Amino acid sequence: MNTRPTALIAEDEALLAQTLQQELHSLWPDLHIVATAGDGLSAVNLALQHLPNVLFLDIRMPGQSGLEAAAALADEWPDHAAFPLLVFVTAYDQYAIQAFDAQAIDYVLKPVRTDRLAKTVARLQAALRQPSPDNREQQDQVLMQLRALLHAPTTEKNQPHLQLLQASVGNQLRMVPVEEVLRLEAADKYVRVFTQDGGEVLLRTPLKELMQRLDTQVFWQIHRGSVVRATAIESVSRDESGRLSLRLKGQPDRLAVSRLYAHLFKAM
Repeated sequence: MNTRPTALIAEDEALLAQTLQQELHSLWPDLHIVATAGDGLSAVNLALQHLPNVLFLDIRMPGQSGLEAAAALADEWPDHAAFPLLVFVTAYDQYAIQAFDAQAIDYVLKPVRTDRLAKTVARLQAALRQPSPDNREQQDQVLMQLRALLHAPTTEKNQPHLQLLQASVGNQLRMVPVEEVLRLEAADKYVRVFTQDGGEVLLRTPLKELMQRLDTQVFWQIHRGSVVRATAIESVSRDESGRLSLRLKGQPDRLAVSRLYAHLFKAM
């Protein structure tokens, strides 16, 4: 039985969301918009509820960006459903356009141009007409694209790796040698830095910005908000649902490994 293709629009500008919906209705009458969302968290919840074929995600939304919402969905999407096709909505930004082009992920520019949107619709229709690939293979491709976009450089290239982290402790500034860092964990506006001696300090620098300056051969990102020292990993386990978690040497807690970063443990 043929079913209508479905889509979700996540856009915090109500007028733009309405315009996009109207343009899509004109260009693709058979497409059913199952829901619209005005922020990233709502987009994630509604997408998991409706499991649409296509997601139109605004890059800049309150609370959670379009990329962050896509990353969250990649980790939470049910195994029985094919991961949706992604289209990012963005204001003109040469960097963003180059990044999307490099990863073959489509985008729509604000304000919406009918001719450009028509090309996007044609690509989506062609992709949906293709025989359904293995869900895991399709998701792996999307995860690879998302990883590249999430970790695209936002600072100047060729900067030296950090050797010291400057952390505020009360009224003092503590210098933490990077070689003493065991793991980092994003927490609201801060990053919690756990050291090998059991200490903990807070940094105001965003985790993504820190990762631009840390040696990724030494520090592995295992979740959107979690980074560990690779040599401190003691064991990695897979549960019955296929999800990975790891334990660091001398640490009692197990840390979840996101689907986005499960490729680090291919032997599993």
